[in-house]
Formats: sequence, structure tokens, C-alpha cells
Amino acid sequence: MNILITGTSSGIGRAAAKLYLERGHKVFGIDIQAATLAQDGAYTHIIADIAGDLPLLPPCEVLVANAGVQQSGRDIDVNLKGTIATVEKYAFHEGIKAVLIMCSASAHSGAEFPEYAASKGGLLSYMRNAAQRLAGYGAVCNSLSPGGVTTELNRPVMDDPALWEQIMACTPLRRWASPEEIAQWIWFLTMENRFCTGQDILVDGGEKDLNTHFVWQ
Repeated sequence: MNILITGTSSGIGRAAAKLYLERGHKVFGIDIQAATLAQDGAYTHIIADIAGDLPLLPPCEVLVANAGVQQSGRDIDVNLKGTIATVEKYAFHEGIKAVLIMCSASAHSGAEFPEYAASKGGLLSYMRNAAQRLAGYGAVCNSLSPGGVTTELNRPVMDDPALWEQIMACTPLRRWASPEEIAQWIWFLTMENRFCTGQDILVDGGEKDLNTHFVWQ
């Protein structure tokens, strides 16, 4: 299959791209940063800003709208408007099988930066709107809301022992997910699942329902 993933240069997007590639699929990656995966025919990297001009690409069977920013001054433009533009451009065609929008536990709790939380909360509503329309193509559309994930984006707290201790004290499982763990959820929701649609899947180790306390610098 042709798989399109945004935000493939690092973190969850890179881990997801590697998983699809390892399992024999062709991946097109869009990121504002340079490629960190080998472009060997199976992987094609396109440098682009999802909040700007999106390139013309071959039709994809699976779209993972993952690219995002945090406390950047552009959270609404990139996370919300950019993701909407991505899905609208690449998802609505015959042959599409699955769309997954990367959301966040903060969309449910609001326990993060204001524009970031608002951008992800907006994606929950948009996902359901898109799911209704994509059902006409026989495609599923869901969102995935991770809690803490050990990505470079979270280095400010991961590398601060005092802050990390506070976070672990209010994290029920006493750890964060790895990007590879989240990639497994992405795989399941887009490749195994063909009936669950219009749903947000919260994968936060109990953070929202068992304990909510946001810690940052």
C-alpha cells in the first residue's frame, strides 16, 4: 500500500514510518525538516509545511496526519488548520482505506498549553466530521490521543530530574510510552481495524481518568 505520514523526521511519525516500511509498504513522508530515514525507493521524503503549500502526491490508501508543534506561536495554524488541509487534500478519493489523526490527551483534559490544547481539541470534532464523509468511501477515520511520549519534543521535562519526578508521581503507570509503542497503535487503527470509525482512542497510561496534573518548566 501507499502510506502517507506527516511529521516523519522524528518522534512518533518516524517510528510509524519505520514500522510500515519494515512491513513492506511504500511510505511518503512530509516534514518541514530534512529526512532522517533512508530514501531507498520504499521511502520518499518531501520537505513541506502542512500549514503552507502541500505537494501533489500519488493516491494513498492510508493517511496518518501526525505533524504538529507545541507552544510555537503557530499551534492553531499547524496542528488544526494544517491537519485539516492535509486530510482534505489527500484523503477523499476512491481507494482510501484509513485515516488517522494524531491528537493528544490534552484535548480531553485541557492540561497543557492553551493553544496546543485548543488545537488538539478542535481536531476531535474535525475527525468526526471527516469520518462521516469518509464512510462514503468505505474508509475508517479515527484519532489517537497519546499522553506522555518519550520524544525529543518533551526533552525539557524528561531531562530535568525534579520535573520528571513530579511527572512520574502523577503518572499511574510510572512511565511514558515510547514512540514505537504509539506506532503499534497507529498500525492497528489503520491496517487491522476496518470497522471502528469516528472514535478517539486515548492511550495515556491512565493519565486523564486516574490522575491529571500537567508539569512543565
